[in-house]
Amino acid sequence: MSASGTAVEAGGGSGTGSSRPAPSGVRKAVGSALWAVVVPVLLLVGSAVGQWVTWLGVVLGMATIAVAASVIGGFWHRAGAATLVSFGGFALMLFAGPAVYEAYMDTVGEPVDAVVTQVVDRDQRRGPDMFCTVRELGGDRRTYEVSQQENCFGQAEPGDRVEIREDPLGLLDPRLPDSPDQRNTTEITLAVTAGLTLLLAGGTFYGGQRRRGR
Repeated sequence: MSASGTAVEAGGGSGTGSSRPAPSGVRKAVGSALWAVVVPVLLLVGSAVGQWVTWLGVVLGMATIAVAASVIGGFWHRAGAATLVSFGGFALMLFAGPAVYEAYMDTVGEPVDAVVTQVVDRDQRRGPDMFCTVRELGGDRRTYEVSQQENCFGQAEPGDRVEIREDPLGLLDPRLPDSPDQRNTTEITLAVTAGLTLLLAGGTFYGGQRRRGR
Protein backbone atom coordinates (compact mmCIF):
# COMPACT_ATOMS: atom_id res chain seq x y z
CA MET A 1 0.00 0.00 0.00
CA SER A 2 2.78 2.42 0.88
CA ALA A 3 4.58 1.70 -2.38
CA SER A 4 1.41 2.22 -4.34
CA GLY A 5 0.64 5.41 -2.49
CA THR A 6 4.17 6.65 -3.06
CA ALA A 7 3.88 5.99 -6.79
CA VAL A 8 0.62 7.88 -7.03
CA GLU A 9 2.03 10.77 -5.06
CA ALA A 10 5.18 10.92 -7.17
CA GLY A 11 3.08 10.93 -10.34
CA GLY A 12 1.12 13.92 -9.20
CA GLY A 13 -1.68 12.30 -7.19
CA SER A 14 -4.96 13.88 -8.20
CA GLY A 15 -3.15 16.10 -10.72
CA THR A 16 -3.45 19.37 -8.83
CA GLY A 17 -0.39 21.50 -9.24
CA SER A 18 0.73 19.80 -12.46
CA SER A 19 0.66 21.71 -15.78
CA ARG A 20 -2.17 20.66 -18.06
CA PRO A 21 -2.03 20.78 -21.85
CA ALA A 22 -4.17 23.30 -23.65
CA PRO A 23 -7.73 22.14 -24.35
CA SER A 24 -8.05 20.05 -27.48
CA GLY A 25 -10.45 22.60 -28.96
CA VAL A 26 -7.81 25.35 -28.73
CA ARG A 27 -5.10 23.14 -30.21
CA LYS A 28 -7.44 22.13 -33.00
CA ALA A 29 -8.35 25.74 -33.80
CA VAL A 30 -4.72 26.86 -33.81
CA GLY A 31 -3.64 23.96 -35.99
CA SER A 32 -6.53 24.48 -38.40
CA ALA A 33 -5.82 28.21 -38.66
CA LEU A 34 -2.14 27.50 -39.33
CA TRP A 35 -2.96 25.13 -42.18
CA ALA A 36 -5.57 27.58 -43.49
CA VAL A 37 -2.85 30.23 -43.80
CA VAL A 38 0.06 28.09 -44.99
CA VAL A 39 -1.76 26.30 -47.84
CA PRO A 40 -3.01 29.42 -49.69
CA VAL A 41 0.25 31.28 -49.08
CA LEU A 42 2.33 28.47 -50.58
CA LEU A 43 0.02 28.30 -53.59
CA LEU A 44 0.27 32.05 -54.10
CA VAL A 45 4.06 31.86 -53.84
CA GLY A 46 4.13 28.96 -56.28
CA SER A 47 1.95 30.86 -58.73
CA ALA A 48 4.22 33.90 -58.50
CA VAL A 49 7.36 31.80 -58.96
CA GLY A 50 5.71 30.11 -61.95
CA GLN A 51 5.67 33.43 -63.78
CA TRP A 52 9.47 33.40 -63.56
CA VAL A 53 10.34 29.67 -63.68
CA THR A 54 7.28 27.74 -64.81
CA TRP A 55 8.31 24.25 -63.77
CA LEU A 56 9.40 25.34 -60.29
CA GLY A 57 6.09 27.08 -59.64
CA VAL A 58 4.14 24.06 -60.87
CA VAL A 59 6.12 21.67 -58.66
CA LEU A 60 5.61 23.86 -55.59
CA GLY A 61 1.89 24.24 -56.27
CA MET A 62 1.28 20.56 -56.99
CA ALA A 63 3.25 19.50 -53.92
CA THR A 64 1.22 21.88 -51.73
CA ILE A 65 -2.09 20.56 -53.08
CA ALA A 66 -0.97 16.94 -52.64
CA VAL A 67 0.12 17.46 -49.03
CA ALA A 68 -3.00 19.43 -48.13
CA ALA A 69 -5.32 16.83 -49.68
CA SER A 70 -3.47 14.02 -47.89
CA VAL A 71 -3.71 15.73 -44.51
CA ILE A 72 -7.34 16.81 -44.85
CA GLY A 73 -8.61 13.64 -46.48
CA GLY A 74 -6.28 11.05 -44.96
CA PHE A 75 -5.49 12.25 -41.45
CA TRP A 76 -8.50 14.43 -40.76
CA HIS A 77 -10.93 12.16 -42.65
CA ARG A 78 -12.79 15.01 -44.33
CA ALA A 79 -13.10 13.88 -47.94
CA GLY A 80 -15.41 16.72 -48.93
CA ALA A 81 -13.06 19.40 -47.63
CA ALA A 82 -10.10 17.65 -49.28
CA THR A 83 -11.90 17.69 -52.63
CA LEU A 84 -12.78 21.35 -52.23
CA VAL A 85 -9.20 22.27 -51.39
CA SER A 86 -7.83 20.23 -54.30
CA PHE A 87 -10.05 21.81 -56.95
CA GLY A 88 -9.82 25.21 -55.31
CA GLY A 89 -6.03 24.94 -55.28
CA PHE A 90 -5.86 24.18 -58.99
CA ALA A 91 -8.20 27.09 -59.76
CA LEU A 92 -6.16 29.42 -57.55
CA MET A 93 -2.98 28.50 -59.42
CA LEU A 94 -4.64 29.40 -62.73
CA PHE A 95 -5.77 32.83 -61.59
CA ALA A 96 -3.09 33.78 -59.04
CA GLY A 97 -0.18 33.71 -61.50
CA PRO A 98 -1.67 36.23 -63.96
CA ALA A 99 -3.01 38.31 -61.06
CA VAL A 100 0.39 38.61 -59.42
CA TYR A 101 2.10 39.33 -62.75
CA GLU A 102 -0.41 41.99 -63.82
CA ALA A 103 -0.49 43.69 -60.42
CA TYR A 104 3.31 43.67 -60.21
CA MET A 105 3.76 45.12 -63.69
CA ASP A 106 1.06 47.75 -63.24
CA THR A 107 2.57 48.81 -59.91
CA VAL A 108 6.34 48.76 -60.40
CA GLY A 109 6.77 48.08 -64.13
CA GLU A 110 8.75 50.73 -65.98
CA PRO A 111 6.91 52.22 -69.01
CA VAL A 112 8.95 52.03 -72.21
CA ASP A 113 7.97 53.12 -75.71
CA ALA A 114 8.16 50.28 -78.23
CA VAL A 115 6.94 49.25 -81.66
CA VAL A 116 5.28 45.97 -82.61
CA THR A 117 7.29 44.32 -85.40
CA GLN A 118 5.51 40.99 -85.75
CA VAL A 119 2.36 39.16 -84.59
CA VAL A 120 2.03 35.43 -85.25
CA ASP A 121 -0.37 32.66 -84.28
CA ARG A 122 1.58 29.43 -84.04
CA ASP A 123 -1.46 27.25 -83.30
CA GLN A 124 0.39 25.23 -80.67
CA ARG A 125 -1.17 22.36 -78.79
CA ARG A 126 0.46 23.42 -75.55
CA GLY A 127 0.95 26.89 -74.19
CA PRO A 128 -0.05 30.25 -75.67
CA ASP A 129 -0.71 30.43 -79.41
CA MET A 130 -0.33 34.17 -80.05
CA PHE A 131 3.14 35.74 -80.00
CA CYS A 132 4.10 39.40 -80.44
CA THR A 133 7.57 40.71 -81.21
CA VAL A 134 8.23 44.20 -79.87
CA ARG A 135 11.30 46.42 -80.09
CA GLU A 136 12.24 49.28 -77.82
CA LEU A 137 12.31 52.69 -79.45
CA GLY A 138 14.89 54.03 -77.04
CA GLY A 139 17.53 52.86 -74.63
CA ASP A 140 19.20 49.63 -75.70
CA ARG A 141 16.57 49.01 -78.40
CA ARG A 142 16.11 45.49 -77.15
CA THR A 143 13.68 43.15 -78.88
CA TYR A 144 11.28 40.88 -76.99
CA GLU A 145 8.97 38.09 -78.04
CA VAL A 146 6.00 37.96 -75.69
CA SER A 147 3.07 35.56 -75.55
CA GLN A 148 -0.50 35.63 -74.33
CA GLN A 149 0.90 35.31 -70.83
CA GLU A 150 2.27 38.82 -71.35
CA ASN A 151 -1.04 40.05 -72.81
CA CYS A 152 -0.42 39.41 -76.50
CA PHE A 153 -3.93 38.78 -77.81
CA GLY A 154 -3.71 40.42 -81.22
CA GLN A 155 -4.79 43.84 -79.97
CA ALA A 156 -1.74 45.38 -81.65
CA GLU A 157 -0.62 45.00 -85.26
CA PRO A 158 2.86 45.23 -86.81
CA GLY A 159 3.92 48.87 -86.94
CA ASP A 160 1.81 49.96 -83.96
CA ARG A 161 3.59 51.99 -81.32
CA VAL A 162 2.81 50.79 -77.80
CA GLU A 163 3.94 51.48 -74.26
CA ILE A 164 5.14 48.26 -72.67
CA ARG A 165 5.87 47.65 -69.00
CA GLU A 166 9.29 46.24 -68.19
CA ASP A 167 10.30 44.43 -65.02
CA PRO A 168 12.89 46.61 -63.21
CA LEU A 169 14.51 43.41 -61.90
CA GLY A 170 14.73 41.91 -65.38
CA LEU A 171 13.19 38.60 -64.30
CA LEU A 172 9.88 38.77 -66.19
CA ASP A 173 9.10 39.51 -69.81
CA PRO A 174 7.51 42.89 -70.61
CA ARG A 175 3.74 43.24 -70.61
CA LEU A 176 1.78 44.70 -73.49
CA PRO A 177 -0.90 47.31 -72.71
CA ASP A 178 -4.57 46.38 -72.49
CA SER A 179 -6.85 46.95 -75.43
CA PRO A 180 -10.03 49.03 -74.97
CA ASP A 181 -12.11 45.88 -74.46
CA GLN A 182 -9.77 44.64 -71.72
CA ARG A 183 -10.68 47.28 -69.17
CA ASN A 184 -10.68 46.16 -65.53
CA THR A 185 -9.31 42.71 -66.37
CA THR A 186 -6.61 43.06 -63.73
CA GLU A 187 -9.15 44.05 -61.09
CA ILE A 188 -11.36 41.10 -62.03
CA THR A 189 -8.44 38.68 -61.91
CA LEU A 190 -7.38 39.99 -58.51
CA ALA A 191 -10.96 39.73 -57.20
CA VAL A 192 -11.27 36.11 -58.36
CA THR A 193 -7.89 35.30 -56.82
CA ALA A 194 -8.93 36.85 -53.51
CA GLY A 195 -12.20 34.91 -53.54
CA LEU A 196 -10.48 31.60 -54.26
CA THR A 197 -7.91 32.31 -51.55
CA LEU A 198 -10.65 32.85 -48.98
CA LEU A 199 -12.51 29.75 -50.18
CA LEU A 200 -9.37 27.65 -49.89
CA ALA A 201 -8.56 29.01 -46.44
CA GLY A 202 -12.14 28.46 -45.27
CA GLY A 203 -12.25 24.90 -46.61
CA THR A 204 -8.96 24.04 -44.95
CA PHE A 205 -10.01 25.55 -41.63
CA TYR A 206 -13.37 23.77 -41.76
CA GLY A 207 -11.70 20.44 -42.46
CA GLY A 208 -9.37 20.94 -39.50
CA GLN A 209 -12.15 21.93 -37.14
CA ARG A 210 -14.38 19.04 -38.18
CA ARG A 211 -11.66 16.42 -38.29
CA ARG A 212 -12.57 12.93 -37.20
CA GLY A 213 -10.46 10.43 -35.34
CA ARG A 214 -9.66 7.00 -36.59
